[in-house]
Amino acid sequence: MPWGDVLLTSVAAVSWAYVGMGAVAALGLHLLEADAHGRLGPLTAAVVVLAVGGTVRPSGDVSAFGLEGGQARTAVDLAPLGVGLAGALLLAYVFLRSLRRAGTGVGASELAVRAGAVVLLFAGVTAGLAWAGRDAVTFDGQGISGDGGGDGGIRVPGLGSVDVDDLIGGGGGLRDGLADLVGARASVGFRVDAVPSVLGALLWAAGVLAIALLVGRCPLPGVLGRIHRQVRPAASALVSVALAAVAAGWAAAAYAAVGDEHPRLIAGSTLLGAPNGVWTGVPLGLFVPFDGRAEGALAEAALPDPLGELLRLAADEPVTVARLAGLDGRVWLLAVGAAVLMLHAGVLAAARTPIGAGGAAGFAVRCAVRLGALTALALPLLVWLTRVSVGASLSVLGFDAFGAGIELAGRTGRAAALGALWGAGAGCAGALLVYGAWHRGRGRLTGEPVPVPSGGGTGPEGPGAAPDAAGPGRYGPGAGTPGPYDPAPPYRPPNPGTNPYLRRPPDPR
Repeated sequence: MPWGDVLLTSVAAVSWAYVGMGAVAALGLHLLEADAHGRLGPLTAAVVVLAVGGTVRPSGDVSAFGLEGGQARTAVDLAPLGVGLAGALLLAYVFLRSLRRAGTGVGASELAVRAGAVVLLFAGVTAGLAWAGRDAVTFDGQGISGDGGGDGGIRVPGLGSVDVDDLIGGGGGLRDGLADLVGARASVGFRVDAVPSVLGALLWAAGVLAIALLVGRCPLPGVLGRIHRQVRPAASALVSVALAAVAAGWAAAAYAAVGDEHPRLIAGSTLLGAPNGVWTGVPLGLFVPFDGRAEGALAEAALPDPLGELLRLAADEPVTVARLAGLDGRVWLLAVGAAVLMLHAGVLAAARTPIGAGGAAGFAVRCAVRLGALTALALPLLVWLTRVSVGASLSVLGFDAFGAGIELAGRTGRAAALGALWGAGAGCAGALLVYGAWHRGRGRLTGEPVPVPSGGGTGPEGPGAAPDAAGPGRYGPGAGTPGPYDPAPPYRPPNPGTNPYLRRPPDPR
């Protein structure tokens, strides 16, 4: 066991992953101006822990002039997937690179040791962040409960401007106390729960490495290698379209930021949460219903229309594309985009799958089964990752001055069923498109229809197969597959004008 190489590659993978996540989280928080209310270091640590499946527990008190009646209560269950995606890509890239450098001699025990070292070291660094992610965020009471004007009014979110004279019917100590309370400052603390965060980091790192091994091109030993050859085409296609959807979300955010009054806020939100919005839209576009509610100021500020409007109007009914399209007809474009993504996944999976025996029907069935099975697992995973539960309230002396809450979660059972249907349909359609394109291309090169060989492969063998797809005996006589002893028919007649080996030298001597 090369323990030195195992340790160095584990340190490199975990270090690059946390450096990338810390940079994305810090830049996003700075663009959102969160460092104006608290220290950037602890805030970054808390966001990174949330991104890798950890738990952050916020709590705090608001006290003004010796009165202990104000309390700030918050609850957050939201993973900033933009931060997590950066760490996952770096962790997977460095880990797979180390396996490729190790060569084909990596056995099952060495692979388990390498993966286990990365997971344990990742959890250890998360425990350190749990110690660092403790701080307090201070909010100006004027920005929460008052407008700071001299007209004697207090602006209450959700209620508008309330005149103090009309509220209490005259002057006095109560009015003076409320006016002073408007200028008070609310301090909300937060801390990272160590044990749940470490367990979440263990599961997160193990899941990232498992997906990386399924998608990567590294040779795996034994049974893992056979499973990898069967699963990799569909798995890599799904990962490719998921990343393409995030890239489209970044492009849309850049376009929106060009003409907006606050481009920094859009940029910060995109860095932290672009995958959250995109990967919520994909299941919605594939007709997965979501259950949710929204109330208070967060319903207006944090949710885009028509989703926020729909949750405010009827929170007891599920969120579907049809109901959203009833408020804005352009929502149907979301369904069209999700269908195009799935067709893209089907074409990619088919292009990376050996054609094999059975003709077009057998090829389509194999692609449909593999992509349908993996999509039935991937779509509920997206639904689970993008769940949102945020609640906040600020009450002063029993008066509810601020209240807000958002909950949005998809139905995983329905997502699994719809994922299987969409994956099977996309795999079948993509296989037929790839098969037809490959067959027509072979016919144009040879001038006549060419039967499909049984070996699969690239060039004369079919798209997506490895060079050794024909198996043992390929290069022997009678193998039935083109090789040095049984060459394939040429694509065009021999031409001495272009082939120097067919031309005689000018002087026989």
